[in-house]
Amino acid sequence: MPEFVLVAGAWLGSWAWDEVVPELRAAGHGAHPVTLSGLGDRRGVPAGQQTHVRDIVEEVERRDLREVVLVGHSYSGIPVGQAAERIGDRLARVVFVDSNVPADGESFASAWWQGPAALEASIAENGGFWAPLTAADYDGQGLTGEQIARIVGGSTPHPGATLTEPAVLTRPLGGLPATYVKCLLDGPEPSADVAELLTNEHWRLVEMDTGHWPMFSRPGELARILHRSATQS
Repeated sequence: MPEFVLVAGAWLGSWAWDEVVPELRAAGHGAHPVTLSGLGDRRGVPAGQQTHVRDIVEEVERRDLREVVLVGHSYSGIPVGQAAERIGDRLARVVFVDSNVPADGESFASAWWQGPAALEASIAENGGFWAPLTAADYDGQGLTGEQIARIVGGSTPHPGATLTEPAVLTRPLGGLPATYVKCLLDGPEPSADVAELLTNEHWRLVEMDTGHWPMFSRPGELARILHRSATQS
């Protein structure tokens, strides 16, 4: 059975998948949520973007996983997309959950909607970290007050270098077998770079009628989508 390696986005740790993991395991899959360096219970560990790529690759290698489905949410699509090409024939599929995707030589900040300088300034003002969102920032994303409180309470500042260092890809991302999960409350259409990737025969689009954090708002539905993605060819 496929082995899922689950990586949540900025500010979050492995705990973000607590309601998804039991569903996957009940379906017979392995499920391995990862906390990236500098976040959650690994707070204080120095981290750049390539550190996060290594975190993911090392999880796969340490557990000697095969038939791996890498899952990257939000920011983590960038290191997950790079890790996918580095684990070779261990990879079965990549699932990008409403996420950024890596482009060789480009960073997360490169595509920031206010421009990279704005994000870099915010990181500098916060001592080299990207400050977590406030409760109000989660409005309109299909989350209950309890779910928002859980996310805010568990979030930790995100290491800024992971957002400003460039991605390193050795071959086109469109050649990987991939599913892109678009969460419609966060915008009705994928970004232009994702739309271009979806023209590749190896890529599939799945839509969810929820917000940007479906592991909290719709964990059962997300688990079922992940399960189905593992059977795609």
